Amino acid sequence: MRHTLPIAPQFYVTAPQPCPYLDGRMERKLFTSLQGENADRLNNSLSQQGFRRSQNVLYRPSCAECSACLSARIDVSRFTPSKSQKRTARRNADLERRATSPWATEDQYDLFRRYLDARHADGGMADMDVFEFAAMIEETPIRSRVIEYMNGSDLVAVSLTDVLEDGLSMVYSFYDPDAPQLSLGTHMILDHIEIARGADLPYVYLGYWVPGSQKMGYKARFSGLEVYLGGEWQPMRDPDAFRSETHPLSTDPIAEQVANINLPDRRPTRL
Repeated sequence: MRHTLPIAPQFYVTAPQPCPYLDGRMERKLFTSLQGENADRLNNSLSQQGFRRSQNVLYRPSCAECSACLSARIDVSRFTPSKSQKRTARRNADLERRATSPWATEDQYDLFRRYLDARHADGGMADMDVFEFAAMIEETPIRSRVIEYMNGSDLVAVSLTDVLEDGLSMVYSFYDPDAPQLSLGTHMILDHIEIARGADLPYVYLGYWVPGSQKMGYKARFSGLEVYLGGEWQPMRDPDAFRSETHPLSTDPIAEQVANINLPDRRPTRL
């Protein structure tokens, strides 16, 4: 006799802390653990509903009076590179891509430290040591890859990437801060679009886009961008149409948010 048993993960809310994207605001996250034999199914389902992975946790912003953060992904079939993006691809045509298992290396950590010190010295990851870095890379219960980009013998860019059933999720990426002329961050996204296209995967997930945040503004420059809004993915038509103002009714109550999350079913089990 076959029965389908639902996954019933427990959801929690973090304590408010300063927002890393918009000054003067507090962020709060709804999260659940990612573990067990159904981790891939849960990750796929929640990623399609605006969640992101960090090691063994899936999270989504749930700020009390702000809903500015929008999960963003590129529809590969609708992407057309701009003139600037074509120039970036040509400048980096000689880079070698290497896809490896999620193992941390000293070269990766050295590049990571240089990137943080130059770009995010006051960010939440600024004090991350080599052991915490290794945990970020290696603690994954799902199908993940480290995509390295080599300029000869030099490691110049890295992306920790999850392979979802409908796309690639760029969990975290970093690059050589001393080569701004190469636009390595843009190049990694362009290359992931090509990887997804070659694997017949329809989307590249980019994390959160935040109107009003200069840190996140580059994502809106990619055609085919979609944002998760109102419980569905919508094409990004005009970035200036989105607002980041606070409002006491911006976010549904936590219980209502959890009730509206669609959870996957376990695979049929014989009893």
